[in-house]
Amino acid sequence: MSTNARVGGEVDAFCTKCELLLAHTVLAMVGPKIVRVRCETCKAEHAYRGQVVPKGAAKPKARRSTTTAAEKIVIGFEEQLKGKDLTKARAYSPKESFVAEEVLNHPTFGYGIVTALRGDKIDVAFKAFEKTLLHKRPDGQAARPTFGTKATPAPQPTEEGQAALQPKDPAPSTPDEGSGTVGS
Repeated sequence: MSTNARVGGEVDAFCTKCELLLAHTVLAMVGPKIVRVRCETCKAEHAYRGQVVPKGAAKPKARRSTTTAAEKIVIGFEEQLKGKDLTKARAYSPKESFVAEEVLNHPTFGYGIVTALRGDKIDVAFKAFEKTLLHKRPDGQAARPTFGTKATPAPQPTEEGQAALQPKDPAPSTPDEGSGTVGS
């Protein structure tokens, strides 16, 4: 930053939007005095206040002490399965009905624990990921979405239109005009 301020030059100033002391571009000057600047970080324009941080500016927040906040306890998937009886794990099928915290055995993903029920869908936590699966479906299929109106059928061509689509004299498909021999 240069000591001689000029319009278009850079100066350190307190940004009122970022609430930090940052680099600004000088936009306007009255004589040797800078009056308007633009923050290079947030692009906000404001009056130049110098490098002095105002008293009302937000102060950095003190960190919370870890003793007052409840600590999160993370239980691994293997530890969750240890508390379950895997011999009672049912094979997954969309026709079956499951309950929360039940263990199931999926043919592709392996053992999983049902974490949530949402109508005919269940959220199942497997070792590496969580999946949404179907349950309580008598046909085992996903329900088709219904919309307000039925689709209209495609228009059928008229007899005149059909005749126009049919080729009148089919061209041979081979360069030898259908004789099976190649001429030179």
